[in-house]
Amino acid sequence: MDSFKGRYVLITGASMGIGYEFAKLFAKNGANLVLIARSKDKLLGIKKEIENEYDVNTIVMVKDLITGNAPIEIYNELKEKNINADVLVNNAGFGYYGEFSETDLNRQLDMIRLNVMSLVQLTGLFLPDMIEKEYGKILNVGSIAGFQGIPTHSVYSATKAFVLLFSESIADELEGTGVTVTCLCPGSTVTNFFETAAMKRSRLHKFRLMKADKVAKIGFDALKKNKTIIISGTGNKIAMFLERFLPRKFVTNLAGRVNKVQ
Repeated sequence: MDSFKGRYVLITGASMGIGYEFAKLFAKNGANLVLIARSKDKLLGIKKEIENEYDVNTIVMVKDLITGNAPIEIYNELKEKNINADVLVNNAGFGYYGEFSETDLNRQLDMIRLNVMSLVQLTGLFLPDMIEKEYGKILNVGSIAGFQGIPTHSVYSATKAFVLLFSESIADELEGTGVTVTCLCPGSTVTNFFETAAMKRSRLHKFRLMKADKVAKIGFDALKKNKTIIISGTGNKIAMFLERFLPRKFVTNLAGRVNKVQ
């Protein structure tokens, strides 16, 4: 298993939730951090917290990854500082609730830009350097939503299906290069997801939610062990296994009913 001591880890969506927990985990293991989010105040607070507790360097970058220029700006700014990202954690993303025909199309497109396009662009920018060094790790945060279509979350589930399949595909391509790819697929987690997706009244929100620190630890451990796919939570693992044997239409309908806002 890898030691991250002295290496630089880039984390998107680092200002809260799973991204924030990732930052603490990597810092605890001696990694220097590059933290990306839109909130300058939150990032500076995390930088102060981490550097007070751990002997690591923390760089903050205030970027909106929905804009197409942000990933190349991040890459170029790090190059100017002679910093290579040894680990890339593509964590940033959001959900959006509602029947597709009734939702804001621009919001749906923003979700594709953040959940898919920024992830692919950052991976494409940093991956060649990792291959050249014969070392690198990429952790993409997907979701169990990527294993089936979800009515009222059609675009979100599709973006997470993309993340899952993209991760599996390039993980296989990178065999023997010294670079690994891990896709973390959480279930319901205590983050700001439900507020962002306007789902606080959904049936799903009534289920027991896993804490963000536990989810991050599962992903962190899987990354160290070079696992390609990791589903957080025993119940989620069982559910994703069983759904393989059920008609897809039934699974989709069930997912829609579970996610429905009451």
